[in-house]
Amino acid sequence: MKIYDFNGSKNICGMRVREARKRLKLSQENLAAKLQLAGVTVERDSVSRIEIGTRFVADYELLVLCKILNVTPSYLLGLDAD
Repeated sequence: MKIYDFNGSKNICGMRVREARKRLKLSQENLAAKLQLAGVTVERDSVSRIEIGTRFVADYELLVLCKILNVTPSYLLGLDAD
């Protein structure tokens, strides 16, 4: 499967994931652990790569991130201000 870049990034949600994670005072390691408990296999370095835009984010991962970070998909996709 070929993964495409969008404006030099593999995802458009990374910056918002970082903002929401920091707002909840979660470390990247804690977020990875919560994702793993929810059935998404990721490590801390994967969270880092999501946040800097070098890792693709699958739709199911986006939904789980929304639940954990208590935000909407629209927020993570940059469609909402909050």
